Parts: sequence; C-alpha cells; structure tokens
Amino acid sequence: MFGSLQRVFDVVHSWLFESAVQPLLFAAGASYWMEEAYPATEWFLLGMVQVALLYALLRPLESLFPAERWNDRRGTGVDIIYTLLHRLGAFPLLVFLLLRPLADAATGWLRMNEFTPFNLDSLWPGVTEVPIVGFLVYLVALDLLDYWLHRGQHHMRWWWALHALHHSQRKMSFWTDDRNHLLDSLIIDAVKAAVALAIGVEPAQFVGLVVAARVLQSVQHANLPWTYGPLGYVLVSPVFHRMHHAIGVGHEGRRLGCNFAVLFPVWDLLFGSADYRRVIGPTGIRDQLPPPQGSAHEYGEGFWRQQWLGLRRMIDPAA
Repeated sequence: MFGSLQRVFDVVHSWLFESAVQPLLFAAGASYWMEEAYPATEWFLLGMVQVALLYALLRPLESLFPAERWNDRRGTGVDIIYTLLHRLGAFPLLVFLLLRPLADAATGWLRMNEFTPFNLDSLWPGVTEVPIVGFLVYLVALDLLDYWLHRGQHHMRWWWALHALHHSQRKMSFWTDDRNHLLDSLIIDAVKAAVALAIGVEPAQFVGLVVAARVLQSVQHANLPWTYGPLGYVLVSPVFHRMHHAIGVGHEGRRLGCNFAVLFPVWDLLFGSADYRRVIGPTGIRDQLPPPQGSAHEYGEGFWRQQWLGLRRMIDPAA
C-alpha cells in the first residue's frame, strides 16, 4: 500500500518538475538552481498533501468535538496564509540547502585534518543504523533542541516580541501551528538545519523529519479536548499544548510558561515545566485583555500588520 502511494507520488513529482518547474527555471535563466529545485518541488507536493489531509480530518473533528465553541471563525483566516506559506514555501528546506555547502566545506576540512565527522545514526552500530530507528533517534534529538529553542523564545525579550504573534491567537485551531513571525521562523529553521547537518541528517531525511513534526504539531493546536490518556505522557496532546497557550499561564505563569515540548512531553517532565491540568480555558496573552487585567495590546489583524508589529516590538517593547 505504502509502496504504491510512494510510486504515485514519485510519478507526480517528476511530472510537475519536468513539465512546470524545469521550463520556468530555464525561461528565467536560473538553471543553476535546478539541483535545489527538485527537492523543493517534492516539498511543495508534500505540503499540499499535508494541508489537504489535515483539513479533511481535523476540520470536521473541530466542528463535532470543539474544546471551545465560537460564534464564528473570524480571525482564523490569516492563519491559513501562514500555513500555506510555511508548508508550501519550503522555509526549512531552503535554509537547509543554503547551509549545505557550508556543512560540506566543514566536513571536508575535518577530514583533511583527520577528524571523523559525527553521525548520530551510527551511535549504536547495527541498531541506530536501521532506517526507522535512525529516523526516530534524529526526531528525538531535534525535539530536544526544539524544547530549548522554545524556552528561549519565551525567556529572551526580543525573541518573545516575535513569538508573541504565535500566542496572540484567541481562536486556536489546527491552522495556528504556523502562525509565526517570518524572522522567528527563519531563526528556528536556521538553527535546526545547522544542527541537523552537524549530526549527519541527509536532505531527504530532513524533509521527512520536518513533515512528521509539523503534522503532529497541527494536531496539537487543533480545537479539540483530547488528552490522549496515558499516551499523553508520550506525545504532546491538544489539551497539554492548549495549557501552553492559556492566558496568564502559557507565557506569564511560573518560569515564563509551561509545556514547552514540541512533540515529546518527557522534556517538560525532566526539566520541571510540565502542567498536566485538564483545563480548557481561553487562549492568548494577558496584555490582550482590557485593563486592569491587561493593557488591550494590539497584535494586528492582517499578515503584514502582524509582521510589522513584531519587528517594532522587538526593537521597542512599548510599541
């Protein structure tokens, strides 16, 4: 079954590249991007499949079993723009490919000086070299990195000014995952791509790791009252992550927030930031509230306004 789907995907991938992408590159005089364009086309198709499947599965579930009922979905439309931009725009892949020449040069220098490049999947010969095991090892390693990057987004004032855009959504849905300032995304993706290259992740493997993580993150942000039961101690559930987005808890609470884990809550358990209360409360940021609880701070209603406000607040917190 999976093999058949893979073959169909490969046929469509090749057809799209040869019939559309390749001619466009030749017409634009940009044939030197040909090698990078092939995996980018694959990313675009994977993004389309992701978005279609997530909408088909999660949109009906949000309607049938909402964690929070809204009178309308106004305000969630801009999140669709963010999702399409991040899922189809190949943000992480672009950064990864741009860093690849630097990584290759560094690897060559290490070999010339008789250093052996580090590959995490060779950690346990005969075990971590098994493709699925190696994939899971990389997934866990990058998730630990994500955990500390996420804490940095909440603890560094300038970084929080950017990340606050993600937390400002009052109607959290499966579209919310990619509601990020572009500079914030660039920083995260550049660090992750650099670390992935440093520990031996191959480009095709990197695509799979990013896709797997993003699908799970879309489910976490869905407007659903799921805790996953005992599985909630293994994977981040919508209720667990909703607590991270809760007003007065997700950022303003103890230790400037809780439930920072992106995929595996074990990091929150290990580092003392887990909050397993099953509270379905409003999401957002305290300063969005009117006085005296907040300051009725504006976070912008459109894509460009949100991007501009994030940059202004990074420079001037009072903006």
